[in-house]
Amino acid sequence: MSEALTFLLAPFIMCLILVGIHCYLGIHVIMRGVIFVDLALAQVAAFGTTVAFLMGFEHHDMSSYFISLFATLLAAAFLALANKMEKKLSQEALIGIIYAFSTASIILVIDQISHGTEHLKYALVGQLLWVSWEDVLKVAVIYSAVALIHYLCRRQILANSQGIGRSWWWDFVFYALFGVVITSSVQVAGVLLVFALLIVPALLGSYFYQDIFKRLLFGWSLGFVLCAIGMSLSYWFDKPSGAFIVMVFTIVPLLFVLLKTTVLPHKK
Repeated sequence: MSEALTFLLAPFIMCLILVGIHCYLGIHVIMRGVIFVDLALAQVAAFGTTVAFLMGFEHHDMSSYFISLFATLLAAAFLALANKMEKKLSQEALIGIIYAFSTASIILVIDQISHGTEHLKYALVGQLLWVSWEDVLKVAVIYSAVALIHYLCRRQILANSQGIGRSWWWDFVFYALFGVVITSSVQVAGVLLVFALLIVPALLGSYFYQDIFKRLLFGWSLGFVLCAIGMSLSYWFDKPSGAFIVMVFTIVPLLFVLLKTTVLPHKK
């Protein structure tokens, strides 16, 4: 048991850090109504990592990180520009187009790589169980910097997410910071887990609470519990941690909807 706890400690701390930043960003994403923007940017980040891998860089090389970040920031700038046309052009449609483009690009690049299937699996679900304390420290520093900027500019960013005096500059700041987080997260947790961490706690929090701070506390609490359950079960059954945690996260809102609409349809 002590060996298991020692082995899981760094991955679990990483999970807590990921939940902390993604739950907050998820609240903004839901307010903006661009639910799949993280999936699109995560796929762009994965495309950047794939290109870096084709160029001969390993997944955890700094060169791989910056190539991935550059691709993500380009997509973030494009989305900020596209918001100028939000009244006439569906932003969700554009996000879907970005996702489709980056996914197709990944497949074309992987076709040029030996062991491409393993790389695709890594991009989708990451290798959370194998993170080191060095990885935890690096991600904590990056996310702390992003959190500090969000705190210092919280009024402008929040107002922009709520559609109050929306400007291109604050859209770009939000998407650029979002891109920095997504780039780091994808290298650790993969595309699917990033999406689950971002949306599920924020979505359920928005159902129960109107106040943003209460949504955040609820999302953090739920995320921490689900991470602990998912990671423990994945270790116990010897299954890929990323995919198992995604299953645990995504089954909760599905069960909630089923229970709320069938078993407790009249309960207020």
